[in-house]
Amino acid sequence: MTTLLTKAFITAENLPAIEQSALVKSLLEELHSEEKWQKTFAESEDILEMLADEALEEKRKGNTAPLNHSRL
Repeated sequence: MTTLLTKAFITAENLPAIEQSALVKSLLEELHSEEKWQKTFAESEDILEMLADEALEEKRKGNTAPLNHSRL
């Protein structure tokens, strides 16, 4: 366990039980969300590579234009 995580647990240990529960719930949701993102990203790697190749081909053909930030 890192020093920072140890410090966080020591700090959380001094919170009221209800706040500890809320903190744990929030942390677990965040960890689960990150796991889902990593899985989704890994599963879409082939599609992202294909889209990148298509974009590069369009640029090579001269079918792209610089991004105009004022039109966003």
